[in-house]
Amino acid sequence: MENGDLAYMMGEPVTLNVGGCVYSTSLSTLQRYPDSMLGAMFRGNLPTVRDARGNYFIDRDGPLFRYILNFLRTSELTLPCDFKETEMLRKEADFYQIEPLIQCLGDPKPLLLYPTDTYEEVVELSSTRKLSKYSNPVAVIITQLTITTKVPAMLESISSSFTKWNKHMMDTRDYQVSFTFGPCDHQQEVSLRVHLLDFISKAGFTIRNTRVHHMSERANENTVEHHWTFCRRAHKVDD
Repeated sequence: MENGDLAYMMGEPVTLNVGGCVYSTSLSTLQRYPDSMLGAMFRGNLPTVRDARGNYFIDRDGPLFRYILNFLRTSELTLPCDFKETEMLRKEADFYQIEPLIQCLGDPKPLLLYPTDTYEEVVELSSTRKLSKYSNPVAVIITQLTITTKVPAMLESISSSFTKWNKHMMDTRDYQVSFTFGPCDHQQEVSLRVHLLDFISKAGFTIRNTRVHHMSERANENTVEHHWTFCRRAHKVDD
């Protein structure tokens, strides 16, 4: 792809033929994650192929690309409740090398969209981590994990069960438990998040939605934000 083509396409729709399915999107959407295969392809760093109609051609699963493209648009993964192709979608995410989507699909349970009802209980888990850009690209400078819920038993059980992870400090407030720790190894940081996801799931909560956001705060730091929403149905309280 020539630089002139890229400049022209900045303000024009980009049409892709993925396994026979045709999609239209913007160049900025395809470049949302620069380190991904699509980011490299549409920066001109990888060769491209066009079909007979001039669409960019990618020989991958066409219907599943719908979820890939929607994730690029919103940084959120939302799947229908009857979705049965999680493993295939994970392979597509691996092929396109979209690291936030790979992480979403690596969660202990499939990320399904469940209907809400009047008596739903919710747990919000957020993770903010700062990664070093120098020497060791997977070193975690510091991580803050925050669990927010109006279910007191959940807050109490997390506070008592995860004291061993109190590497830096732990803050307990109304409706919220917050862990701040670091520096640490990337595997340690991921391990804590996986343990928390599993702990909340075993309490009867199901992941309803997740999102990932990347941002750079300073020249030597790369900040990644994760957010999960869990829900379960609460018992109806009679008036």
